[in-house]
Amino acid sequence: MTTATALETGVWTIDPAHSSIEFWVRHLVVSKVRGLFPTFGGTITVGANGTGSVEAEIDVASINTGNAQRDEHLKSPQFFDAGAYPKASFISTALRPEGERYVLDGQFTLKGVTKPISLDLDFYGVSEGMGGGPVAGFEASVVLSRKDFGIDIDMPMQSGGAVIGDKVSVTINVEAVRQ
Repeated sequence: MTTATALETGVWTIDPAHSSIEFWVRHLVVSKVRGLFPTFGGTITVGANGTGSVEAEIDVASINTGNAQRDEHLKSPQFFDAGAYPKASFISTALRPEGERYVLDGQFTLKGVTKPISLDLDFYGVSEGMGGGPVAGFEASVVLSRKDFGIDIDMPMQSGGAVIGDKVSVTINVEAVRQ
């Protein structure tokens, strides 16, 4: 099996069966709550001149932290307000090299708020997929402030700190299939 270092021109579709969007946030200052969004999709488009773009959507109501009661609370207006804002989205604006990695800049929209974000990106290469066509692998990470996106519920603790931290660490693993 060979691994290429560049994507072929065309459209690549994110394979949700072999991709993941995971996050963690501080809880009670001393621990973490972890979760994932199992329902999402997107495309990577590579132009003939080396330009490209990434577009992705996340179904925020698909949130899964392993606790149904907490998940329902996170879907409520206090947090994601999934009824009013069912999707989060990302649209890239630039890709730039940074050492052996890349930075993927773009506009992220969550709960009706759009902000620029920069994801640290590792490209793992291209290989032959299960169906015989090419697949590409990536891992991206970013730390977001939930308050920047209108999730500004504060639950201070008597001992200091907050029940839920502001910073949310997100890791995205992508396997994309050439169309």
